[in-house]
Amino acid sequence: MKPAYKLDRIDVKILSVLQRNGRITNVELAEAVNLSPSPCLMRVKKLQQAGYISGYSAQIDLARLGSTMTVFTEFTLKNHRQIDFARFQEALEKVDSCVECHLVSGGYDYLVKFVTGGIDDYQSIVEGLIERDIGIDKYFSFVVLKTPFSRQHVDLSRLFGDLD
Repeated sequence: MKPAYKLDRIDVKILSVLQRNGRITNVELAEAVNLSPSPCLMRVKKLQQAGYISGYSAQIDLARLGSTMTVFTEFTLKNHRQIDFARFQEALEKVDSCVECHLVSGGYDYLVKFVTGGIDDYQSIVEGLIERDIGIDKYFSFVVLKTPFSRQHVDLSRLFGDLD
């Protein structure tokens, strides 16, 4: 277990800047959060060690690489025991096209986001999941026609700005 690290406003500012630009230099980051570079770097390292920063990645424009299709799928399971949820989640983790999986409340159990090469690819994935008999009762698919906007960050200061 990672050691507890109590965040303050400066930590939240650091996280906010990093989620918008993970390639920012330490000097630029320090300037953005009103710290000198050395203490800023020490804070970033503490945030990483405490697990607040889980990694860095590039945002890829998939449309420039080729044709893709995004599908949101609602899944309802036949049974609702812990083992049923675990079996379903374990199966989905092995599907590379599954990029998000959310256990939700409401009229179904999971909301899952797939990014595939097209309808045939998606259909093959879902048929494979059904054939594996992982407890799927029913599913509904929603093909994304257009994404007017997508945010890769959240406003941390609005959510956690009162930290000291």
